[in-house]
Amino acid sequence: MLSRRDTVARRTTRRWPASSKNGRAAAAASSSRSHTEAEKRRRDRINGHLLTLRKLVPKSDKMDKAALLARVIQHVKGLQGEAAEVGKALTVPTDVDEVRISTYAAAAESTSGSQTDIFMEASLCCEDRPELFAEIDQALQSLNLSTARVEMGSLGGRVRIILLLSGNGIRNDSCSSQNRMINLKGSLNVALNRIVNSTPSVSSYRVTSKRQRFFLPSDT
Repeated sequence: MLSRRDTVARRTTRRWPASSKNGRAAAAASSSRSHTEAEKRRRDRINGHLLTLRKLVPKSDKMDKAALLARVIQHVKGLQGEAAEVGKALTVPTDVDEVRISTYAAAAESTSGSQTDIFMEASLCCEDRPELFAEIDQALQSLNLSTARVEMGSLGGRVRIILLLSGNGIRNDSCSSQNRMINLKGSLNVALNRIVNSTPSVSSYRVTSKRQRFFLPSDT
């Protein structure tokens, strides 16, 4: 009969078969080889993309990777700025819902002499929908604003509208008039943002044409 000590000794001196050791070694080697191949493919993809970037960015042949990426970031930001400026000039709508309002003064002749009127230029970009112009017209009437010019661009179900607005007699000749225009600008910003961010719904009126029009005052 074996004692407990002999049993422990046999357990501690037990050896695994050589075939089992070889199997584990082969599996470890295969795993290491697969990891090395995956890492090589990853480096090859990165180097391929870096080579493409060097072809796109001027004078980047002798740059290291960090300098190249910094130049690419700078280049992309410059292109984004240029695209934004082109979008403003061509009234091309973007994928971002936005409202921008700016004010400026313009000289105008009247019976009492030369005066300076204050105008606002409001630009909004949003999803196009049949009731959009009616909502804008209602907002302008509620603020007693007159439309001097309208520009519009539509693309892919989105629309950008640029409005040149007059404050109906607000002059750039007193502090109170300027404060009134500041308050009016804030109210217009709130009203247009509400329109841009509103969920399209079924209109309660019937539209006789595909697009309602602004009737602008004649220059004559």
